[in-house]
Amino acid sequence: MLSQQERLLDRLLDQLLAERRERRAPEWDRQQKADVFRALCNVRPAQPAAPELLADQDAYLQLLLQARGTVAADSLTWHGGIALWQGDITRLAVDGVVNAGNDALLGCFQPLHRCIDNAIHTFAGVQLRWACQQAMQGGRLATGEVVMTDAYNLPSRHVLHTVGPIVRHGQPTEAQQQQLAACYRNCLDKAQQAGLSTLAFCCLSTGEFGYPQQAAAQIAIDTVQRWLAEERQHSLRVVFNVFTDADWRIYEQRLPQ
Repeated sequence: MLSQQERLLDRLLDQLLAERRERRAPEWDRQQKADVFRALCNVRPAQPAAPELLADQDAYLQLLLQARGTVAADSLTWHGGIALWQGDITRLAVDGVVNAGNDALLGCFQPLHRCIDNAIHTFAGVQLRWACQQAMQGGRLATGEVVMTDAYNLPSRHVLHTVGPIVRHGQPTEAQQQQLAACYRNCLDKAQQAGLSTLAFCCLSTGEFGYPQQAAAQIAIDTVQRWLAEERQHSLRVVFNVFTDADWRIYEQRLPQ
């Protein structure tokens, strides 16, 4: 007998494939079905979804989240309003998580890609791409700017989408350093304006965008610490979320203990 999760997954695949006039392959095992579901969500255009699809998707994603577990902000170790945590940002139960997006703000369309943009859109649900489309109306977000949306099926309440500088070769220019600092500063300003109390940053512009990890971490820490010191009317706490061991070591060495 199929579990609730498997039944939901089968229904989701049937609905998503029907949008493409395709059918589910009978030989797919459970992992293949899960991968195909994620891939279909990754390539699905920004468009509304039928209520039945949303209901099944939300139920399925909540079961996945229950199995993966959430991490509460109060369970982290805080020093002066800053915490360092290593793990999957889509498990953090905070008021806002920051997504390293592209300038179209529509998420990663590459099936099963391991970037944070792909993960956030996958586990938030197809509503997030449609919300970003509604916010952008086909426009492009300038580097350093930020747009805030609901987080839908993530344990956080909001997603703050920002576009960091892309460093293709060599060291970042002074303009790119300023752009990266603006990403952090503008996200903090947006979070404060919205009344958020906890905000989690990923390692913006590193990885796919090519910004050197150590230089990016120093800008992140300096900008956040300066903002926290200068904005005296805030109650915002900041999480630096890292995924790799290398990033953990970089941030651990630079943050006050």
